[in-house]
Amino acid sequence: MPMTAMLSSDLPLPRIGRGKVRDIYAVGDDRVLLLTTDRISAFDVVMAETIPMKGAVLTQISAWWFRQLEGTVPHHMISADADEIIRAVPELQNHRADILGRAMLCKRTTVFPIECVIRGYISGSAWKEYAAVGTLAGEKLAAGLVESQKLEPAIFSPATKAEAGHDENITVARVREIVGDDVAATLEKMARDVYGYGEQTSRARGIIIADTKFEFGRDKDGRIILIDEVMTPDSSRFWAVDAYKPGQPQPSFDKQPLRDYLDVERHAGRWNGDAPAPPLPASVVDATSKRYLEAYRRVTGSELKV
Repeated sequence: MPMTAMLSSDLPLPRIGRGKVRDIYAVGDDRVLLLTTDRISAFDVVMAETIPMKGAVLTQISAWWFRQLEGTVPHHMISADADEIIRAVPELQNHRADILGRAMLCKRTTVFPIECVIRGYISGSAWKEYAAVGTLAGEKLAAGLVESQKLEPAIFSPATKAEAGHDENITVARVREIVGDDVAATLEKMARDVYGYGEQTSRARGIIIADTKFEFGRDKDGRIILIDEVMTPDSSRFWAVDAYKPGQPQPSFDKQPLRDYLDVERHAGRWNGDAPAPPLPASVVDATSKRYLEAYRRVTGSELKV
């Protein structure tokens, strides 16, 4: 069904966080509501326009993965169904249209300040560093790799979490310093387990998950659990299996139409790369929305229905 695009939310709950895309609300002391808007960012700049259905795509892909991962890793999702959420949080009774498809009720955790990145292929910032000096986060990689090459085994490439701007790649040794040896080992194992399952599952559906980032936290019982979003087009680099050609950049299965448009504006001297971004043509908004919906269809095997 058509949904009204959402730039920001205003629910009758205490708002405890606002990211580039998500608004976070407290639900009592031990739960949170993650509300994914239709905001979109590129090159660390949030656009003025919304991308219809994007919030629902991100929420429902994550929900689908959490359901698939039952028994593989513990996670924070309680429900991503609007009616179930309203039964659990009656204050939202009059806000069903706002939360429909785009909200997830979750266990509240103490979040580890680490982005647990798994790189199955060398691309993006990792490729730029490797091409320049042959390293990733300062650690030497094998010689002779080409852009977009499959890495065997995949590399655990953690990063610090940045509130604004780019996350910074760090070494595994630095992760140990931040969270301790045992937690660092657990985070790496859980991240590898989830990526291994996701990469195999997605490949069978025509999508390569080239790299992805996970977040983890401790729940009230002290367990380390998977949180935030999981293997979405925003947290991952999705490539089409049938278009994959190592040795060059790959078309990305997410906001590529948006990036392409902004690249043209930058190279033409009409945008300097800082906020505010140039207005987006309706054709770019529509093409980007269709990319997200197609990613959902490919990953889950069904059309998005909310």
